[in-house]
Amino acid sequence: MKLDSPIRVLVAEDHLIARVGITTILNAQSDMTVVAEASNGQQAVELYRSTQPDVGLLDVRMPVLGGIEAVAAIRAQFPDARLICLSTYGGDEDIRRALHAGAASYLTKDVLHDDLLKAVRAVATGQTYLPAQVTAALRAQVPGPILSARELEVLELIVKGLANKQIAYVLSIAEHTVKNHVKSILDKLDVEDRTQAATAAIQRGVVHLS
Repeated sequence: MKLDSPIRVLVAEDHLIARVGITTILNAQSDMTVVAEASNGQQAVELYRSTQPDVGLLDVRMPVLGGIEAVAAIRAQFPDARLICLSTYGGDEDIRRALHAGAASYLTKDVLHDDLLKAVRAVATGQTYLPAQVTAALRAQVPGPILSARELEVLELIVKGLANKQIAYVLSIAEHTVKNHVKSILDKLDVEDRTQAATAAIQRGVVHLS
């Protein structure tokens, strides 16, 4: 990016009104211009490749390919890509996944106008930018042991309200195996029962409600 050139931004957001709103805010700045708009993660990857913007702003939850997966795909092709994740959710696991994938900033959709602009400007210059509420979410939770793929499947079904017998049927495993997974999940999330596990999973962004 040249110092005398506007920051070229890619906006990826599947909700039209939100995308138009973000694009309008950015284009209103004398030092920014939106060069591409995507409505899903796959489009975001393709448009990033064709336009190679200074900054990519990607919604976390998009069809075809999610925002975090799109960030990882872009960074795999362009290791120096400067990307921001935007989400309705501010759970610490969501934030950690985004940062691990290569995002330089994570913003929630209730972000203040100034924070959005500060994030774009900071990331464009190679800095990271985490608003106070995002930093607080990370500090509030000490990451526990990572759940296995099977434990995540069991946890998702717990959140949906399924009993152990139903989970066993859905996953085609023995009921006692489900019980073992549930015990492990409770230990890893440091909770006492299934209800607390479901609540913690949603609040921390381990599992999202459809």
